[in-house]
Amino acid sequence: MIFIGLDDTDTLETRGTGHLARQIAAALAVDYTVLGVVRHQLLRDPRVPCTKNNSSAAILLNGDRAASSAELTARLRAMMLDDFKPGSDPGLCVASLVPEAVVEFGRRTQRELVTQDEARALAAAHSIPLLGLGGDEDGVIGALAAVGLAAGGQDGRYVLVGRLRDLAGLQPVSALLEAGIAAVQTPDGRPVTTGLVQTDKMRPARRNGRPIAVVEWAGDCWQPLKLD
Repeated sequence: MIFIGLDDTDTLETRGTGHLARQIAAALAVDYTVLGVVRHQLLRDPRVPCTKNNSSAAILLNGDRAASSAELTARLRAMMLDDFKPGSDPGLCVASLVPEAVVEFGRRTQRELVTQDEARALAAAHSIPLLGLGGDEDGVIGALAAVGLAAGGQDGRYVLVGRLRDLAGLQPVSALLEAGIAAVQTPDGRPVTTGLVQTDKMRPARRNGRPIAVVEWAGDCWQPLKLD
């Protein structure tokens, strides 16, 4: 799998990083199998400069295409620079082999302040491309964190996966599975196989490296939960 991390690509007046990630994923889908786009929540703290909620995004690709990391990184860099928003501080990270140290870095960004220097030093130590693409380049922190958290497989929620965005309203569980959800389950892990699920704005959790729709019963149907 190839992990692409993006962060700090927006301002309060522009489209968000998640929107840009979906746009990039759509462009890459011509040449790659896109496995999803995942939102990762980082530390909520007034000392952390951010647009709204301090989240970053990871694009997940199947690594079945024979393209070099340098080629893909250059392509992504060009796309992000073409859509650069003045006032933003974008960062980009691309990796296929993600060591545990980077996974742990991602977890650290959810509970404590970290620095650009730490992110750059860690990426350099593992030969992971990490690029600042404008502004003060603080986005390199969240970009590396997104790669680590996505690679860990137990964090975040999908803002794009399969054909899930094509669904609307109440749908049977089978429709979710056909659209690309790996499983539907309750918060305590019980599988859900029957009944109707409200699919509007559903954002499956990334758990065990798979998109899992976590739902709870609400009267006459299953309602999705948004988990970080």
